[in-house]
Amino acid sequence: MTAFSSQVDSGVGHLVFNKPPVNAFDSSEWAAIAAEIRALGQRNDVHVLVISAEGRGFCAGVDIKELGAHPERIVPVNKGNYDTFEAIHRNPKPVIVALHGFVLGGGIGIAGAADIIVASECASFGVPEVDRGAMGGGAHLQRMFPVQKVRHMYFTGEFIDADEAWRLGAVEKVVAREQLLPEAMAIAGKIAAKSSVMVQLAKEALNGIEDGDLEAKYRSEQGLTLEAYTHRDSQEARDAFNEKRGAQFSDES
Repeated sequence: MTAFSSQVDSGVGHLVFNKPPVNAFDSSEWAAIAAEIRALGQRNDVHVLVISAEGRGFCAGVDIKELGAHPERIVPVNKGNYDTFEAIHRNPKPVIVALHGFVLGGGIGIAGAADIIVASECASFGVPEVDRGAMGGGAHLQRMFPVQKVRHMYFTGEFIDADEAWRLGAVEKVVAREQLLPEAMAIAGKIAAKSSVMVQLAKEALNGIEDGDLEAKYRSEQGLTLEAYTHRDSQEARDAFNEKRGAQFSDES
């Protein structure tokens, strides 16, 4: 079974994550997702993209079990994450994400890179990176939420729900779970009906006036992930998570 599927209909490219139980992807799967998003964006019959998911939640990020067993794979995992988020943010076509359940780690990167977010009432947003011995996601989270909210979420690992995300301006609409994909598709249909070249120019213009360079910010975070992996606490965090026990951290600083 592949980790995702895609189809194109009436100008809308639709990518669906489907890797039970939590849509957590390994290094090869992140690379494949990035390649598929790029490919969809290059198709003339695709005017807009929608990314949604099956299962208990939208995306739990990276496969911690892979990194627990093979910490050296952090490099291809980092590249797969970077390429996926860039493929969305720099895609010539607008990207809409339809979020439900948990949106964690790499799921935050996908959401933060997107152009429009629709969420179900059950959606929740979190960055447990510190608790997993890694960095990343802050740049994309800060594209969604104010600076202090991002830092509170990052340092504490606490989640916020869909209503709070809407209040803070990140989410276009909060709807019932059964209305999530129809709502995302309705927005996509409005965009697909417009001149594709005009919409592409509009996205290029909007990306061009953003503050800072999202990809450069995320690359900086990834460098700190590599540094984190040199510390014992990083491996202990992953081992504790995989073994479902409390972590025993050192007093190093």
